[in-house]
Amino acid sequence: MKGFIVFEGCEGVGKSTQLRFLQEYLEKTGQAAVFTREPGGTPLAEEIRQLILTKPMSAETEAALFAAARCDHIDNLILPSLKEGKLVVCDRYIDSSLAYQAYARGLGEDFILKMNDYAVKTCMPEAVVFLDLNPLESWRRKKGKVIENDRIEGEADAFHLAVYDGYKKLAAKCDRYLCVESNIDKSVTAQNVLNALRERGIVK
Repeated sequence: MKGFIVFEGCEGVGKSTQLRFLQEYLEKTGQAAVFTREPGGTPLAEEIRQLILTKPMSAETEAALFAAARCDHIDNLILPSLKEGKLVVCDRYIDSSLAYQAYARGLGEDFILKMNDYAVKTCMPEAVVFLDLNPLESWRRKKGKVIENDRIEGEADAFHLAVYDGYKKLAAKCDRYLCVESNIDKSVTAQNVLNALRERGIVK
């Protein structure tokens, strides 16, 4: 949907930093925007987020909870904000489900797309900014940081490499992807993100 931007990437690639840079730019230039995240963004979706990140569960249950949180997020935050004429910038969306559950968990794209039928038919992003960085070279890994109580981030290296491979496959076939290398200076990466969004005519 026009005005809906999603940031994607593996764990610790600098999404939070790049989202902050973009938020500062949009505020400075007077472009109204709502920043949100998945899973989360609404009270109900934030409760589901805590279940996903902290409770043991099957891959299928995990995928279903992501989809449920997404439905509530779409109805109660994303669509209302877009209708108000605001940009919506989301930290992760359906492409995370594809990379993490379809590819890394082995559930397959068809399974995830069917489970996310509501999102696919109702609210797909205009652009996906993919911060391209191998998870074994991530900024967080370089600093030795680990997010506590995050079941997914605590997965083995092989899992995160499978996620990365999934993103690369999606980027190769989806024209909504804007691929930006994230292994360079963070301010340079931020400028490259802006340039890519401007070229698409999404931001001014």
